[in-house]
Order: sequence, then C-alpha cells, then structure tokens
Amino acid sequence: MTRPIPLLLISLAVAIPLSLLAGRVWLDPWTTPNAAVILGELRLPRALLAVTIGGGLGAAGAAMQGYLRNPLADPGLFGIAPGAALGAVVSLLLGYAASAWLLPLFALAGAGGAMLLLALIAGRAGGIALFTLAGMMIASLAGALTSLAISLAPNAFATSEIVVWLMGALTDRGWPDVWLAAPLTLAGIVLLRLAGRGLDALTLGEAAARSLGISPGRLQALLVVGVGLTVGSGVAVAGVIGFVGLMVPHLVRPLTDRRPSALIVPSALAGALLVLVADCLCRILPLVTELRLGIALSLIGAPFFLHLLLKMRREAV
Repeated sequence: MTRPIPLLLISLAVAIPLSLLAGRVWLDPWTTPNAAVILGELRLPRALLAVTIGGGLGAAGAAMQGYLRNPLADPGLFGIAPGAALGAVVSLLLGYAASAWLLPLFALAGAGGAMLLLALIAGRAGGIALFTLAGMMIASLAGALTSLAISLAPNAFATSEIVVWLMGALTDRGWPDVWLAAPLTLAGIVLLRLAGRGLDALTLGEAAARSLGISPGRLQALLVVGVGLTVGSGVAVAGVIGFVGLMVPHLVRPLTDRRPSALIVPSALAGALLVLVADCLCRILPLVTELRLGIALSLIGAPFFLHLLLKMRREAV
C-alpha cells in the first residue's frame, strides 16, 4: 500500500500549471499577447474551479459509498444534485440567469430544499434503507420537475439554454464562481471528514456502530449537509457533472487501507485531478465547438460503471 496523498498533491502541482497553458491555442507566457490577462482572468479561475468541483464530488462519492456500503453509490443518489439542477433550471426558465448570482443562488436553494426534504423523510432515526429510498424518490421527483420546466420553456432559445447548461461545463467561468464554490466545497469536505469515524464504525453494522457510541442522526446530518454543500455548490456554478464521485473512490481505494475515513481526502484530490485533466482535454480536442465537460466525463464514466457491474457479477458467481 502506498501513500496516495503526496502522490496526488504532486500530480496536481504538475497538472495545474500545464492546464494554464493548454487550450485551443496553447499559451506562451512570454510571447502571447495579453498572456497575463488570459492567465489571470480566464484560465486560472477555470483551473481552480475544476479542482474545487472535482474535489467536492470525489469526497462526496467516497463518503456515500462508505455510508451506504455500496461501491456503486454516487452523489446524485441522494437527490441533492438533481435538486440543485432543478433550482438552476427554474432560474433559467424565469429569466433570472441574466444576473451572475441568481442562477447559483437558485441552484443552492434547490440543493438546500432537497437536503431538507431528505432529512424530513428519513428522520433522525431512519435507517440506511429508508435514507437511500428517500434520496432516490427526491432524485426522481427533481428529475420529473426539471423535465416539466424544460417542456414549459417559452421558446426554443430558453430550451436550448437549459439543455446546454444541464450538460455541465466550465466555459466562461470566472473568479465570482470560484469565490462562491470554493468556501462551500471546503466546508462540505470538512464535514464529510468529521463523519469519518462514524463511517468506519458503520462497516461493522448499524448495531455495532450504535454500541460504539455513534449517533445515526448526527452521522446522517453530517452527510446530508456535507454532500449538499459539495455537490450543490458544484452544480450551482458548472451544471451537472456526473460519475466523478463514482469513479475516483475505486481508483484510490487500492492505495489506502480501505477504511472509509482514509478514503475521503484522497478521493477529493483524485476528483480534483480527474476534472482538471478532463477539462483540459475538452479544451484541446480539435472540435468545432468545445466538448462539454459533463459529456466528456459521462463518456468516461459509463464504461467504468459497466466495468464495475461486470466485475461484481464475476465475483458473485
């Protein structure tokens, strides 16, 4: 077993400067006109936002897989990401997206509403099964309402704007998006890390975790708020970006002792690296228009998900 955190930090330290140079036109800091403006106002905030969003999604995925004891768990399962997407779609439908802050605020409100509904349905004493079913119900409801909002769009331009936003991307993002997402994501990762002891105890079973002094209600609260902050803030500024929380825990788990608490920080760093590299690839691919980040990660994540399913099938035989 190696120590993944130093390795991932070194990888990020190499990848971030390279991401500042990568693009449809590669940037030479010494000869490119207005290089300082391009770096400081366009590429640096985009790179930091990729690291922020990927870190939040990776940590949320690791925490969820530990809590549900299911290697196929994903942050979208709780309904928080669909709730945030619904909030953003409503703002687009109402024409509030013209303001730089209203769309993210609507998305965060949607995530908060999904968190509150999840807490009310599952309750403090609700078990993992009820918690999972409640999250799936909220995700289904939010998805249906999002489809309804799209069908009610007043014109084709509004429909196109909503659909494109739902694909997820970091195009045209700037410092205000970083200032919004970074503090919320960091706070969410801290809460998920605080839940680590409870997640470790839960590997022994719910009854054993209770006997060790773990409060199910407190653990649920930490997870709901932590996942809500990390996932909701990411959706608020970049749209829906999937599969990160599913993939990265599997990639870094062999490098740890496999305790859920030991997986959260490495998964955050691996998620940051994955989204940063994927965003760079979206920028440099020779396409007519830039490939949307959400689509790129889905093209990677779907085969990965199929691989996991086939692996679990072979192990079950």
